Amino acid sequence: MQRELGGPEVLRLEEVAAPEPIPTEVQVRVRAAGVNPVDLKTRAGKGMAAVLGAPPFTVGWDVCGEVTAVGLGVTRFQVGDDVFGMPWFPRAAGAYAELVTAPSRHFEHQPHALSTEEAGALPLAGLTAWQVVVDTIRVQDGDDVLIHGGAGGVGHLAVQIAAARGANVFATARREQADFLAGLGAVETLDYRDDDFDRRLADLDSVVDCTGRYGERSLAVLRPGGTLVSVPSGVDPRLHELGAAQKKRSTGILVEPDPVGLAGLCDLIERGKLQIEVDEVFELERAADAHRRAEAGGRTGKIVLRVP
Repeated sequence: MQRELGGPEVLRLEEVAAPEPIPTEVQVRVRAAGVNPVDLKTRAGKGMAAVLGAPPFTVGWDVCGEVTAVGLGVTRFQVGDDVFGMPWFPRAAGAYAELVTAPSRHFEHQPHALSTEEAGALPLAGLTAWQVVVDTIRVQDGDDVLIHGGAGGVGHLAVQIAAARGANVFATARREQADFLAGLGAVETLDYRDDDFDRRLADLDSVVDCTGRYGERSLAVLRPGGTLVSVPSGVDPRLHELGAAQKKRSTGILVEPDPVGLAGLCDLIERGKLQIEVDEVFELERAADAHRRAEAGGRTGKIVLRVP
């Protein structure tokens, strides 16, 4: 919980009343909670802070754990089931906690192929990647797709989802991450430090910018009719206008709870088409250190909190 906005040091352990499920909800004993960029922004007063209102509040939306109670009308789960999901986003879920309650359809059964930490890392980043690749740009077999930040939390999942749908996936990342991304299905990794992707690529069907840094340059490598999705912080209206003038689509995105998307992610996992990379695991009491690690950057995959 935090009682003020600020740096990682505002995150503190506190005892609070246990939430109880109402009809259609489940109570979940949290075992792992993913750390996402929106958590860091919200903690500091940006991100979803305006939605949550003034502190005190508890950040976090990624949940993996065990169902400990079910409300009236719930048929998909029973006490003892292992589940994972992204409840309530962008409203408060309070995932950095021992217990959460949320509508049962904000969760899915935990895939057997994933560890607790992997399942805790997947929902928000995985659903973001799914809703970008499948629902927004609607990647088809043979499409040429560029993913900026391909080794990051959302990026490495978007690479795999697009590749599983038959796309030719290009990614920007550090040169030393090229083998990792090739293993996920990328046909080529461009070192973003060389700063030349727009001289080497052209006529792409879509670009997914997980960094927020490459708006106009990404439009330039799209074919007419192509789509640019800017994942963080939305899109500058000027970019919309520029895209429209070039007969190209430019859009932002904000992830939503999505049982269909969760089921789609589970299907890919069960077919061996999707894996989640965990960079580092911290105990819940070290949530502030986890945020510091996330803010330092330079990682591959996700950071996770383990809830004892």
